[in-house]
Amino acid sequence: MAKEKALLFRAFSIRTILPNVVTLFAFMAGLTSIRFALAGKWEMAVFAILLAGVFDGLDGTVARLLKSTSRFGAELDSLSDVVSFGVAPAVVLYLWGLQSLDRLGWAVALIYATAMALRLARFNARMDDEEEPRKRLGFLTGVPAPMGASLLLIPLMVDFAFEASVMQKWGLVVAAYAVGVAVLIISTFPTVSLKALRIRRDFFVPLMLVIGVVIAGLFVRTWLVMILIGTIYVISMPWSYFAYEKRRKQKRMD
Repeated sequence: MAKEKALLFRAFSIRTILPNVVTLFAFMAGLTSIRFALAGKWEMAVFAILLAGVFDGLDGTVARLLKSTSRFGAELDSLSDVVSFGVAPAVVLYLWGLQSLDRLGWAVALIYATAMALRLARFNARMDDEEEPRKRLGFLTGVPAPMGASLLLIPLMVDFAFEASVMQKWGLVVAAYAVGVAVLIISTFPTVSLKALRIRRDFFVPLMLVIGVVIAGLFVRTWLVMILIGTIYVISMPWSYFAYEKRRKQKRMD
């Protein structure tokens, strides 16, 4: 009996609960973005989704630091990602610029949200598969959920950055772009994994300087810097592909 009580106490310790609380913050930030979109507060809606991305990055880190990773946490994280990076961005984009396309606009929103759900289902199915070729070589499969949501919202960021409504009026262009992002999300294209990146010692200080400049830029010209980050990410994808192929061939030779 004493052993059962001890196990029950351990199961509900702060160390176990804290990562899941962070995940719930991400979930609620994603839902809140929809509220802002319904009120026409577009910048706040996008910011809420980006905030969800920050919390999403923190929950796994907190779980690993506290050594409290669990299957429950992983499943909760995926459900949160579907809402925060699938449903919420799709609704925000639809209300902002796709609504004028009527059924076509809604179909595009559905395509994106469905692609995100399928991606996360695939991720869950392969969660314990250490032999997955891209994972084994330090790459991700397709564009990760937070980055996918950020890329989807770039048309809004363009209008925010230049204080215009140009992209908002180009419904068909935005629709085509959204479908393209959905394809990248569900694709098997190898993409860079920040966790697997290794920085040489002599590059450490210059890298810290670059990160400092980026952080300063986020305070001064938030949306312009976010557009730049998204652009650099997309441009880096061909490099990711060739780097993956190179490692795969080296692995075969070994």
